[in-house]
Amino acid sequence: MREALNAGVAGFLVPALAAEVHSLSHLERLKMVESVLEEVNQAVPVIAGAAETDLTKCRLLLKSYRELGCKQVLFQIPFTNEQQFKEDFYALAEVDVEMIMLQDWDPVGYGLPEGLLCDLFETVPAFRCLKIESVMAGYKYSRMLSLTEGRLHVSGGWAVTQLIDGLERGVHAFMPTGMHWLYTEIYRRWMQGCGQEAEELFFHILPVLALSNQHLEVSIHFFKRLLFRQGIYPSDHVRKSSIPFDAQLQKTADKWIQRVVDLEQSIKAERLNT
Repeated sequence: MREALNAGVAGFLVPALAAEVHSLSHLERLKMVESVLEEVNQAVPVIAGAAETDLTKCRLLLKSYRELGCKQVLFQIPFTNEQQFKEDFYALAEVDVEMIMLQDWDPVGYGLPEGLLCDLFETVPAFRCLKIESVMAGYKYSRMLSLTEGRLHVSGGWAVTQLIDGLERGVHAFMPTGMHWLYTEIYRRWMQGCGQEAEELFFHILPVLALSNQHLEVSIHFFKRLLFRQGIYPSDHVRKSSIPFDAQLQKTADKWIQRVVDLEQSIKAERLNT
């Protein structure tokens, strides 16, 4: 967290999918959120992730987050049909929070229907943020920004491979797993009007994304390995994975991890000298 803050991140979402969230117990999730809240100390917003398929468990998580003093939360609700989704969303939205972010996660499809999202946005005052992680994410960024006249805060995550496209479309934020110095530098250059410089830096990490974003579990393996290599994590252990991170993957990962380490060290040095 301290490293991310030093890099200039604008906020935290914890725990998220890349945190192996579905393998965490209720108490482990609370401990993660509590630790982040303490470390951040209100310097930036903290959004507590309540990604849970069981509505009762999700309610308990939200209640516990609220007791910790975290008033910004993320919902990830399984979708069967629009009526079911609305009922579940409204039930969870009864919890007293200041802001709700909805995770639109669909790695093989277009995600939640646009009309449904607009209805929820207009009827639930706390629902102000949407994290889009679906196929054709860029198109959906533009659609949701247009349909809500820019009032809905739209962020990306898994579609970070299309980062430049997202910035060109006016996406408000990206939530990657690691490489904080790189991403904040790309964003800084872009916002300063140095689009070509931002693109050039982004091109350097495309091989990294090509490897890590093959599958969510590959991404978890990769970024734990990276964060361990950087001395941020005490271990690169992955709790449970259906994807074998074999010797060849490890060899390739280490090659690109070294590139990330070198690039971030260069960025740190550059910022210290400016």
